[in-house]
Amino acid sequence: MRKALLALLAFGLLHGTAPSLPGQWGGGRGSGGEGWLSEDAPLRTAREVPGHSVETPTWRNDPGFERDVWTFARLRYHRNPYGPRRAGYCFTDFPDSDLNFSWRLQQLTSLRVDPDGRVLRLTDPDLSDHPFLYVVEPGGMDLEPDELKALGAYLRNGGFLMADDFWGPLEWGNFEQQIRRALPGAGFVELPMDHPVFHSVFDLGTSKNALQTPNFRAGENSQYTGVTWEYHDGEECREVHIRAVFDERGRMMVIACHNTDNGDGWEREQEYQYFFREFSEKRAYPLGVNILVYTLTH
Repeated sequence: MRKALLALLAFGLLHGTAPSLPGQWGGGRGSGGEGWLSEDAPLRTAREVPGHSVETPTWRNDPGFERDVWTFARLRYHRNPYGPRRAGYCFTDFPDSDLNFSWRLQQLTSLRVDPDGRVLRLTDPDLSDHPFLYVVEPGGMDLEPDELKALGAYLRNGGFLMADDFWGPLEWGNFEQQIRRALPGAGFVELPMDHPVFHSVFDLGTSKNALQTPNFRAGENSQYTGVTWEYHDGEECREVHIRAVFDERGRMMVIACHNTDNGDGWEREQEYQYFFREFSEKRAYPLGVNILVYTLTH
């Protein structure tokens, strides 16, 4: 593990400037689409669903070491039908974001990474085997009592949750409520830019707003419009917030990336060149890698 962490640190070359990422994909769009996947689809890994961006990479780890790897685990949940109108789809950017982020770790570091990823419910018996859990669009997430109990136990016992791609005060309020129900008495704190999570590999010496990753269409158009934010419930969601929940020992249990969409930065590998160079390379991948390394070293 020490070797893997050192290699991850070496990933942040050139004093935090994102490297020019080498290509691995051949072109053609996948036949699938994130909007067609039911929340109850019977799947366990990201490989069971066709991609919908450029072709995702494949790789193998050494025989006998298939379980000695880091695994991208996505949280599956039910949407609150009365929640914010445009939020709460647990398979947004799936499977491309999961596989691309995993591949970049496998390719650019000495971490061995599961090539298939996982999709988990909070009640899955092997949840504790996956210390890093990713949830997308949690502004519409609606957890059952047994799921809230499982999430609280998972986080208190060393698990970590990264929340991404939710926008505006209504979506924030719903997610914050879910976490408070799972962790009674817990509170979010806004992370200052000098917090180590912003400097664990890449030195993100900028403002949070300069880390905002929009959806890929808005991002590609931003070279002409300058707009990187989304509009939700009539509000311009310009201000990026990165907030965290800590336990009594100061260990980070939850990080919430609000008013930004890192998943689109991982998903749209080299499909749109401006978006990839401006947002994937400079923002989404560096922040994602920083968060992961921080969780491995703290």
